[in-house]
Amino acid sequence: MYPLQRNRRLRTNEVIRRLVRETVITPDDFLVPLFVVEGKGIKEEIPSMPNYYRLSLDQLEKEVKELWKMGLRSVLLFVKVPDNLKDNKGSEALNSNGLMQLAIKHVKNACPEMLVMTDVALDPYSSYGHDGIVQNGHIVNDDTAEILAEMSISHAQAGADFVAPSDMMDGRILTIREALEEEELFNTGIMSYSAKYASAFYGPFRDALDSAPVDVKNVPKDKKTYQMDPANRFEAIKETQMDIDEGADIVMVKPGLCYLDIVREIRNEVDVPVAVYQVSGEYAMLKAAAEKGWLDHDTVMMEQLMAIKRAGANIIASYFAKDAVRLIG
Repeated sequence: MYPLQRNRRLRTNEVIRRLVRETVITPDDFLVPLFVVEGKGIKEEIPSMPNYYRLSLDQLEKEVKELWKMGLRSVLLFVKVPDNLKDNKGSEALNSNGLMQLAIKHVKNACPEMLVMTDVALDPYSSYGHDGIVQNGHIVNDDTAEILAEMSISHAQAGADFVAPSDMMDGRILTIREALEEEELFNTGIMSYSAKYASAFYGPFRDALDSAPVDVKNVPKDKKTYQMDPANRFEAIKETQMDIDEGADIVMVKPGLCYLDIVREIRNEVDVPVAVYQVSGEYAMLKAAAEKGWLDHDTVMMEQLMAIKRAGANIIASYFAKDAVRLIG
């Protein structure tokens, strides 16, 4: 008790604070999202995500080499698909020479040891901007899951180490896992977006990939029938445990900061690695506030990342990865 115990002794200077620090951010914590586009020599900034870019395949190779030199060893690939290749069933997603498949090969060619995870969902390929097939005003679950399984096989055959289903269809993890097993793709991992909420924080991401739901008759205007209700807590544990039972190797909570209670709940309940996606809206808010001079960018960035890891995240998918690694040296 006080005065025999004075807690401030362990805060006296930076050396002792570092010595007793409970949570430490390292380059190994990060999964780097990358946006890929058709073309050559393209490195175009995303207006709502300052200092973040869409990359053509040649620029993608340069980027992954830079990431590797910085100590960043894992990437998560997304593709921006031209409108003329989109349809309701996301047929282009199964093209063995499609943009995603080529992106996987380019990353592995440039940096063979880079861990490659791939987004598995129909929305980048969908003419309606949804994560599943639209039929009679509804998102069809089981038929969508079958296509997602085919996508996963295609990505694995192209060289992906992990597939990352982000769609929130029921049973899709089991469907994907069984499909991978049937193709003897035993070592392909699954990182499931297990607790993905119907959040308003995804806006800049949808701008980056032009993947927002379209406003047309007989098409749902949002993703609330499959993404989770932000009000729900215990449902996240149920969703996550079901994905693990179906064969997920890593589970994810998305978004990050507003859902750290969910991260801790899940971390306390499961025995697999837990990932958190610090999403585009979280990135854009800090960039905008820092540009206005309202917040200190680097200090707030590290505080946010520390909070995510402290909550229980083993993996942080973040657009701040390069900024953070430069800062921590």
